[in-house]
Amino acid sequence: MGAQTIAIVEDDSDLRGMLTEFLSGQGFTILAAPDGASFRAQVAAGTPDLVILDIGLPDDHGYTIMQWLRERGADCPPIIIVTGATSPRDRSAGLDLGADDYVCKPFDLGELLSRVKAVLRRTVRAVPPPPPSDLHIRFGPWLLKRDDRVLVHEPDGRVVDLTAMEFDLLSVMVQRPNQVLSRDELLQLAHTRKAEPFDRAIDVRITRLRKKIEVNPNHPGYIRTIRGTGYMFHPEGAV
Repeated sequence: MGAQTIAIVEDDSDLRGMLTEFLSGQGFTILAAPDGASFRAQVAAGTPDLVILDIGLPDDHGYTIMQWLRERGADCPPIIIVTGATSPRDRSAGLDLGADDYVCKPFDLGELLSRVKAVLRRTVRAVPPPPPSDLHIRFGPWLLKRDDRVLVHEPDGRVVDLTAMEFDLLSVMVQRPNQVLSRDELLQLAHTRKAEPFDRAIDVRITRLRKKIEVNPNHPGYIRTIRGTGYMFHPEGAV
């Protein structure tokens, strides 16, 4: 098996050079890009195994690049954000868009290496099973249109604003009603990667989904927590 390829997208030439030297010394093949345009050209020639992405680039925004990568579907590599933006809102925005990890500058190179290895270990490049033929699924007042990738509140026709990750997670759950699903299963089915013991990306998105579809998010009827195991979707809602 050949060396894994890491793309480093960083406009700071000193930091980019330091990361390139350090990670190449750890046996990785490095693609280094100073801006979004250079990185997009690199990806067109071949998808890296992991992307280390700065948010503030001279010609593009890191979040825009993340959305572009996620549109590649199963061919999207895992992403570690490396940025000076340290507020909880910035971190939450990155995770919502599908970042696999978030590292704040300044950082220790050894810690970054550990995070790189952890993300690569749990990433699964697999083609998900073909979806069932039922493209429109109703539960309560909701209509999930899997073909159009929208969730509609039928009584008033309102379309709910869901992120791509939230939609994928809800789609997986509604197709498996009354079935207990672990976090690991949800991550693999919805996001094509394995969970580690302290991976709480699913919990964050479940909380956000509940705020959007539940009558009372604090006492959810549709997405129920099964303690010590995971979650279960009840199409009937509150009972």
